[in-house]
Amino acid sequence: MIKVLLADDARLVRLLLREMLARDPQIVVVGEAANGREAVELTRKLAPDLVIMDVVMPVMDGLAAVREIMATCPTPILVLSATCSPGDGKTAFQAIRMGALDVMAKPEGGLQASEDFIGPLLEKVRLLAGVRVMHHFGGRRRREPSAVPRLPGGPRSLVAIGASTGGPRALLTLLQKLPVECGARILVVQHIAKGFAPGFARWLDQESPFRVRLAHNGDQPEPGLVLVAPADQHMELRGGRVLLSGAPPVNSCRPSVDVLFRSLAEEGAAGVVGVLLTGMGQDGAAGMLALKEAGAYNIVQDEATSAVFGMPGAAIARGAAHRTLSLERIPAAVAALVGTREPFN
Repeated sequence: MIKVLLADDARLVRLLLREMLARDPQIVVVGEAANGREAVELTRKLAPDLVIMDVVMPVMDGLAAVREIMATCPTPILVLSATCSPGDGKTAFQAIRMGALDVMAKPEGGLQASEDFIGPLLEKVRLLAGVRVMHHFGGRRRREPSAVPRLPGGPRSLVAIGASTGGPRALLTLLQKLPVECGARILVVQHIAKGFAPGFARWLDQESPFRVRLAHNGDQPEPGLVLVAPADQHMELRGGRVLLSGAPPVNSCRPSVDVLFRSLAEEGAAGVVGVLLTGMGQDGAAGMLALKEAGAYNIVQDEATSAVFGMPGAAIARGAAHRTLSLERIPAAVAALVGTREPFN
């Protein structure tokens, strides 16, 4: 059974969520909290497999509750945000930065028992409940090779990044530690709930030294610019320009990391650094192998620092990765590969 704790100050919201979750006989609501302080106390007492957390609550808000839960009793947390407005979206991503795994928007007009909401909610609960979380990146590290070898073709300039569950926080860490003066041109595919892509891009733009925005058809990658795939659109690079499409999902994902990586492989990948961060499933593994065969240099996040090792692990299993690195070491490796920093050690 999957044990869920509901944390929302609105009793009606908790009632409706309980009814929705009851559709899956393997999910049981073990407790309800009306504020962040209660959420922390009940998480410690009940040890749920997942907390569904509102961010705006009395006594202690959702951000403070997430921070305390992750510091004292790390537990998977799904943030349920009232809207996708810029302010609320930023708050939701701050919760992710503090350790929450994912975010969903409450349907406009209140929680209605629509299949469009219930299906994705149940899927996220099932996926996130089994995730191992930690309050900091710790644990024993395996010894990592000492240098990034130079491959033929000189310095690289385009960095293609794929991520899913746990990705927003990992991606922010990477962008904050990657020197903007290295001149990297960056393309990002992040699996994210519908409605949150604009807020995600704004959050990265505000919190990192890079310029970050959603990609548009015809965009050209530029030094110091991060282009993020919009929600529900595949992103490719064709003839040096971004091409967005509503083609069928790949690996049940749209946007798909595989679609971006394969397009770069087909265009010629000698100048590409491929990066695959934490995420559920295997999206990006096949595309990363195509990148490697086309001359790209590929880095994947290691298991110790990944919220979910599914995507990086799948790439390793296919032999698609040149290096497996902790999240803290990926920025220096990327900077070395784009050719304007000291060799990576």
